[in-house]
Amino acid sequence: MQQVQQAEKTDQVRSYERSLARSAESRTRADRPRVFTMEGRAWDLLDGVFAPVHSPSTRLGLEFLGLTADAAPTGTARGSFLEVGCGTGLIAVCAALHGHERVVAADINTAAVRNAELNIARHGVADRVRAVHSDLFSALPAGERFDTVFWSSNYVLAPAGYRYRHDHERAYVDPGYATHRRFLAEVLDRTAPGGRALLHFSSRGDMDLLRRLAGETGTKLVELAATVIVEGDDPVSHYLLRITR
Repeated sequence: MQQVQQAEKTDQVRSYERSLARSAESRTRADRPRVFTMEGRAWDLLDGVFAPVHSPSTRLGLEFLGLTADAAPTGTARGSFLEVGCGTGLIAVCAALHGHERVVAADINTAAVRNAELNIARHGVADRVRAVHSDLFSALPAGERFDTVFWSSNYVLAPAGYRYRHDHERAYVDPGYATHRRFLAEVLDRTAPGGRALLHFSSRGDMDLLRRLAGETGTKLVELAATVIVEGDDPVSHYLLRITR
């Protein structure tokens, strides 16, 4: 009985229908802010863009990367940084504020690109951060590489035939893990020698399938950090993974 209950719980946590419901709720709720506060700073939030205040993933990403407000400064430049799926641009801006010299905030959602541009201007980092409309790496100049590439992915697996009804859903689910496969296949070509290709994943996703895709693309996944967060009634494990050959 306990094994059955655990299997049912796992199915609930991984349910793409529940993730789509969370997307719709976050996008349409009456108390969705135009401006929110995180890391002691104010951030713009446009309609149709993933809301960091409605999910722990952005804050966890900052913690994984050592970009929180209370993180000790390194005192040295941190090199270049690419955030894939930047949303509001919060992590990309924080990367610049923590010493990354060249930062790109990329997103397939045009509203997210506009949102990132607002926050880049708000925090005065336009001299070293640019926002681009890009499907993963598609809009980046050929040969452009980064010391750190980071993607907090849409780790919930949806059926391969699912068609997005709104760009906001792209932040929540990945049909057939097609985007994850492309990321694994392409990310190391966008990572500078000695750099790091990083993926924020969670137990809402299918880790077995992700590892299988890594094998098929000639890459490996190395766990660098893990933590458990209770999201609603669900304990969810979050992982920082490094992609290597």
